[in-house]
Amino acid sequence: MSYVEQGFPPYKKNDVVQVISGKYKGKSGKILRMLKSSGRVIVEKINVVKRHTKPSQKDPQGGIVEKEAPIHVSKVLPLSAKTGKPVRVSVWLKEGGEKKKPSTKKAKRGSK
Repeated sequence: MSYVEQGFPPYKKNDVVQVISGKYKGKSGKILRMLKSSGRVIVEKINVVKRHTKPSQKDPQGGIVEKEAPIHVSKVLPLSAKTGKPVRVSVWLKEGGEKKKPSTKKAKRGSK
């Protein structure tokens, strides 16, 4: 099941997130854009790629432009404002179908 079917995680634009796997593991940055249809986010200064552009009216010189590429949402976790560490976020539904505020507390191991 993809994130599109399940519902996108409760991240927002300008949230500070940390990459938890891949080439940029351990680095953090702000979410610049969210691509909900593909389940990806664009994070500031993460997954920077070089794009070769032709000269145009907008950019008469052309050349090589560096920009951020999307990264899958499962590879990032939001940073806690209190501790500065990445935390897993979950959304619990009430009986009426309303969403409660996302929890930023970690569950203790062994507890049910």
